[in-house]
Amino acid sequence: MTDLILQSLYSGVLVGGAYALVALGLALVFGAMRVINLAHGELVLLSAYIAYSFETRLGINPVLAIPAAIPVVCAAAGAAWFLVSKIARDRELNSLILTYGLGIILTNAVLLIWGADVRSTNSAWLQDSVMLGNVLSMRSELLSFGISVVLMGALWWWLSHSWYGRAVRAISSNRDAARLMGINPRKTELVSFLVAGVLASCAGVAMYASSAIQPSIGEAMTVKAFIITVLAGVGSIPGVLLGAMLLGIAEALTVTLFSSALQELAGMLLFLLVLYVLPNGLFGVARRRG
Repeated sequence: MTDLILQSLYSGVLVGGAYALVALGLALVFGAMRVINLAHGELVLLSAYIAYSFETRLGINPVLAIPAAIPVVCAAAGAAWFLVSKIARDRELNSLILTYGLGIILTNAVLLIWGADVRSTNSAWLQDSVMLGNVLSMRSELLSFGISVVLMGALWWWLSHSWYGRAVRAISSNRDAARLMGINPRKTELVSFLVAGVLASCAGVAMYASSAIQPSIGEAMTVKAFIITVLAGVGSIPGVLLGAMLLGIAEALTVTLFSSALQELAGMLLFLLVLYVLPNGLFGVARRRG
């Protein structure tokens, strides 16, 4: 029983790393624009199907599809930004409706191009098992977790040390004050959407390499990414990783100790529990009132 729980914890950590990779882009846009991009999961799904096409039609490792997925997904992310930026009133609510519609459009585009069948990688190298002590995993899961940690560190450095990264943080803190300091909000928001597109491209390829994909999972990925973003607290990159791991471990233990039918329920209960105890998220900071 101890070995079974240890295996569940290990699997939950790896799955949490994959969740964090999906949530990074949504967390960045939400922190910069206070816009919940409900099409983010579909952007991840688009990248996953590009990786599938690379593997089946060109016969190459799907991980090498990342450079091809980035311009396509970033173009879709840029189109989403253009439409959202045109909203003049009730931006938060109207952007939800708009991006939800964009998500439906992308899902149907995937259905038309690739069909509704479940797809998974045929790469023997990615599907090989790796033993670490008494726990077992696939090489693709370890690769996905490694990509997640590397990109999380790169995003943290970009937000802390680059000019546009600091501009994103400034707009997130106070949009009007940032404009007075010479920051162009529209350009900065476009950059945040494009960076989110790059992150979604990597997340989609990693997701295809480590699990099965189908058009209906885009919406589920968006929901999980939103849960993780709220758990983390707005603007917290380490919180995204911790929140994703907590979600992954909660789901893995629920499947092992109870039933796979309760997996989604366990995630929602964790979400509600954290919000009840820490309303601003794991690393969120309460807003000051002047």
